Amino acid sequence: MKILIVEDNAELLQNMVTYLEREGYRCEEAANYDEGFDKVMSYTYDVVLIDIMLPGGNGLQLLRELKSVRPETGTIIISAKNSLDDKVEGLDLGADDYLTKPFQLPELQARIKAVNRRNNLGGEEIIRINEILLNTQTREVFIDESPVDLTPKEYDLMLYFASNKNRVLSKQNIAEHLWGDYVDQLDNLDFVYQHIKNLRKKLLKSGAGDYIESIYSIGYKLNDRLRKA
Repeated sequence: MKILIVEDNAELLQNMVTYLEREGYRCEEAANYDEGFDKVMSYTYDVVLIDIMLPGGNGLQLLRELKSVRPETGTIIISAKNSLDDKVEGLDLGADDYLTKPFQLPELQARIKAVNRRNNLGGEEIIRINEILLNTQTREVFIDESPVDLTPKEYDLMLYFASNKNRVLSKQNIAEHLWGDYVDQLDNLDFVYQHIKNLRKKLLKSGAGDYIESIYSIGYKLNDRLRKA
């Protein structure tokens, strides 16, 4: 899961990043309003955590800007202010949850998982695509109840496809989702093809249908309407 944390408290920011990355999340950071604005306008995230009080601007305004262009993005407002007005305004603007400092990091993770389930997985921790089963709690994939040995990146790729089944995903979207703004430093997106090739090979070897379609000159799609031969 790809997370953006917009937080100006350097110690808290680092604690959140360290904890969440250890739990398997991919985190990006923004320390002020302008950095947060640039990132939410340029990249897509599963969940964005936004502090209300930011250098250079207000987190609620950043939330408003984010929801105007990517309303499907999960959002959690984080603030030291336990103000009912701020909470109501944030929820009215489309925030999925509100967390008041100080908080425990396991609670933060639980909130993130809940927001992601509601927004992308219909509240479920299990995703089924014919004979394929993904357990988002344990980050495991099964084919006809037998586990498939995937790398963390291959699992993230499979989850991204499963969460967007029957939708065409461009190479750029896939690259940004899996590698974030590091994509800007790369010469090409050939690595996307290689990861998809490896994932497809493992799924087929484990007995799954060939559901990942190449869409010429555009990208890829997981077509769950196909069936095993």
